[in-house]
Amino acid sequence: MAGSGRLALGTLPVPGWVRGSGPAVLSRLRDAAVVRPGFLSAAEEETLSRELEPELRRRRYEYDHWDAAIHGFRETEKSRWSEASRAILQRVQAAAFSSGQTLLSLVHVLDLEPRGYIKPHVDSIKFCGATIAGLSLLSPSVMRLVHTQEPGEWLELLLEPGSLYILRGSARYDFSHEILRDEESFFGERRVPRGRRISVICRSLPEGMGPGELGQPPPAC
Repeated sequence: MAGSGRLALGTLPVPGWVRGSGPAVLSRLRDAAVVRPGFLSAAEEETLSRELEPELRRRRYEYDHWDAAIHGFRETEKSRWSEASRAILQRVQAAAFSSGQTLLSLVHVLDLEPRGYIKPHVDSIKFCGATIAGLSLLSPSVMRLVHTQEPGEWLELLLEPGSLYILRGSARYDFSHEILRDEESFFGERRVPRGRRISVICRSLPEGMGPGELGQPPPAC
């Protein structure tokens, strides 16, 4: 993708997009932890990247997050989008959220530098509801989910540029999730080199909360 700094897995054989600790957890979370590779075209990824870059460039990378969940990041929340970007976000809404779910009006944009990472965490129910959906831009990465009560149960999601991931239900509430740092970035035995990664994250409204009531910082996703 011209001018974006996009990284991909290149000529490596195409793997599956989800792997786990065993058939039981893979079956149980089949519809709760979803990866849709190639959700964005190269042109759509370019559209989002170009729109976000001026605002992100004005911010410095940080190394301390308010809940200690992220290292090497800059972030913003965005409600005003170009017509082309709004069309993309409407596709995300249709693909990831049910008709009865209300989305938070602010979309969370998280920019990880090449050495940045997200530590294991479960997003607070104060800040988002039952569904989280994120677009991955620029760099491939690996998201790891681990059951909070049974750490032997885990999933890994391969998130290539242009992919959409969806966490809902048990995957959202019962499993922590993280983005692996570069030196740990493997999908099985496959090395997934990390570069700068931007994620565009849509979240459903917390249950029982009105759209204007969310006044705290966003969770890491």
